[in-house]
Amino acid sequence: MNHGAGGEIMQEFIAKHIISHFPKVKFEVPLDSFDDSAVVDDVVFTADGHTVNPLFFPGGDIGSLSVAGTVNDVSVMGAIPIGLSCSIILEAGLEVDIVDKILESMGKTAKDCNVPIVTGDTKVVETGKLDQMLICTSSIGRRSPYMDQNLATASQYRVVDSRWATDNNVRPGDAIIVSGTVGDHGIALLSFREGYGFDSEIKSDVAPLNGVIEKGLKVGGIVAMKDPTRGGLANTLNEWCVKSNIGMEVNECDIPLNNGVISACEMLGIDPLNIGNEGKVVIACVPDMADEIVKNLRAHSLSRNAAIIGYAVESKTPRVVLKTEIGGRRILEPPTGDPIPRIC
Repeated sequence: MNHGAGGEIMQEFIAKHIISHFPKVKFEVPLDSFDDSAVVDDVVFTADGHTVNPLFFPGGDIGSLSVAGTVNDVSVMGAIPIGLSCSIILEAGLEVDIVDKILESMGKTAKDCNVPIVTGDTKVVETGKLDQMLICTSSIGRRSPYMDQNLATASQYRVVDSRWATDNNVRPGDAIIVSGTVGDHGIALLSFREGYGFDSEIKSDVAPLNGVIEKGLKVGGIVAMKDPTRGGLANTLNEWCVKSNIGMEVNECDIPLNNGVISACEMLGIDPLNIGNEGKVVIACVPDMADEIVKNLRAHSLSRNAAIIGYAVESKTPRVVLKTEIGGRRILEPPTGDPIPRIC
């Protein structure tokens, strides 16, 4: 299960046993860059599979999750998603009412974020061959009309090497912003699935973020963005460090966390920074524009808890240093796997 959990084990597995078998092609953002989407002739393209268990959870379901996750993967590159595909594989015996409910949710989410589902496929497999339902989505996007001006603003303060918001485009001095509380999705799933019954109800943050990201790009100065799903915030920050060959210093007290998530993680002995999210974006930007970006993000209902959590720094070793609430410092390691299986 760790080979699909989003941490270091999965990254190694994909590099050695999947990408190694495919021909290398020179695109602007190729497959082996491990970004959230590829860029082929200025077309942004991504694909995603969703196997979440249970199908319904507080705050969402596999239908809304499949749309939001795919829209977000295109949006964080600096593109506007313009269409979705939907391939559904159903287990024989699944109640049609469940299918209707999930597809209704999927359609509503697509309508709300203005990204239509334009093509798809449906298959049914024998009972016992699948866990009820699998949804595979893909999306294409075109370059955001705000992207060129956004990067031009960043270029006023430092050299910008990429035309897209790629993982290797973070430089020392860049501010790191998170759009809201982290860990909500994973803890909501775990709590509901296992029936822990925490004192406060925790809901998934699942949501399409194209509107939130547009607000940030309009301000300008953004150089990288990431959808911190499997592996959570810790995995995202460490990926940026390795790909951009930098270090990071992050203030633990500045990371937004819901009290319910904090309590649940303390009870279960897991780190909320390792837990996946489905409605948050992590942004790297030139520091001169950070406050204005946060101000604009907070004007959107999905990112009212946006905050600057730290900065990229020069470092001989690509790593994230977490400044703790009591004044100490510890290395924030990337997770080897996701502490909560099957979150997306």
